[in-house]
Amino acid sequence: MVVENRPGGTGSVGMKALASAPPDGYTLGVLFLTHTVLPELMGPLPYDTVKDLAPVANLVSLYNVLVVPTASRIQSLPDLIEAAKAQPERLTFGSGGMGSPAHLVAESFCQATGVKMMHVPFKGPSEAVNALMGDHVHSMFATSSVAASLVKGGKVRALAVTSPQRLEALPQVATLAELGWPGLELREWEGLVAPAGTPRAIIQQWNTELFKIMGTAEVKAKLAELGMSTVPPNSPEEFSALVRKDLEHWARFVRSRGLRAS
Repeated sequence: MVVENRPGGTGSVGMKALASAPPDGYTLGVLFLTHTVLPELMGPLPYDTVKDLAPVANLVSLYNVLVVPTASRIQSLPDLIEAAKAQPERLTFGSGGMGSPAHLVAESFCQATGVKMMHVPFKGPSEAVNALMGDHVHSMFATSSVAASLVKGGKVRALAVTSPQRLEALPQVATLAELGWPGLELREWEGLVAPAGTPRAIIQQWNTELFKIMGTAEVKAKLAELGMSTVPPNSPEEFSALVRKDLEHWARFVRSRGLRAS
């Protein structure tokens, strides 16, 4: 397989290229939670998430870790909430862009806790993480696959994780629920999609082979190291239902928060 990165538009550039590819099963794309936010956040896209893409399989799930710079005076989640309430919109949180998982989790956190923090979007998660480590933003909900190595390396301090249970990669970090904020568990997902019109037999063949690979001990162990986990085998129809459900959920959320990409 050849990986071809198509950055830009918070993932919409890559999805547009996929939607335009021949529906022969030789071109697949990675669809993730952010793609279900973009239609409402960015307005009309150059493709239709439901009509132009054919879900193949939802493969992995991952969570986020609330982190602050190691030099920060904020030592705990209560410290962060207290500081944010004392000075509304003074504390900042970074993200990889409008509608990115880090942005969505932070907005959900602010809504639930009643704090007001300023969003500082960057061109991608790597740039946001670098800004955090440089003490240019106060906090970030970094993806567990990124945060795990940074926390272990002492490059950032973890305050909480958004998973229902503690992560295998960061067992010492408490969950938001443990710290008194249940209901904020936000699971990200990533799966593969094909161009609409790809024959059902080819999609099913991809689905079957993918879950054979994802079920191996080697792959599961590698994903666990990154703070990710495989999801139970699911059909293309089940993945399609998840995508449609999240499209509706995030459309309501974006409207309720008054979010809009500039």
